[in-house]
Amino acid sequence: MKKNVLLYILLVFLIVVNGFFLFNYIGNSDKIDNKERPKGPANFIVKQLNFDDEQMQQFEEINKKHHQQMRRISDNNKKLKDALFNRISDISLKENTVDSITTLIGEKEKEKGEVIFYHFKSIQALCNDKQKKKFKRIINDALHKGDKPEGRPEGRREGRPEGRHGEPPPPRH
Repeated sequence: MKKNVLLYILLVFLIVVNGFFLFNYIGNSDKIDNKERPKGPANFIVKQLNFDDEQMQQFEEINKKHHQQMRRISDNNKKLKDALFNRISDISLKENTVDSITTLIGEKEKEKGEVIFYHFKSIQALCNDKQKKKFKRIINDALHKGDKPEGRPEGRREGRPEGRHGEPPPPRH
């Protein structure tokens, strides 16, 4: 009997959690503005650049195409990585096979970088002059976000004392 009570409590808990999730998921769709805004980084860009209706429509088309391209590349890359790591136990695996697969993976990563670059270039083409300046600042901030470690002076690594001119000190003997 005690086992059944525990199962019933667990069942009720799961129903309540699922109900809460569905309420929030469905309920939030009603709170969206008249224009359905993209989520994530795309939403940030749209808000920062303050796109008008025409720009927004073009942006959504560009973004949809970009996501399709990225999904295709990621799916292909995943298949290549699966092919590589499925052979991890293969004793007769030749080095040139590993080299070929990793070269293909590298080509997919290159393609991904190109798709991202041209995606941002097409977003920039949507912008007016004022928006282009702001967009350039957003991209530069995003690219250089990880350059300066927080809490430490620029260029200094923790645990490594510096000598003159920022060079490591000579070894102690």
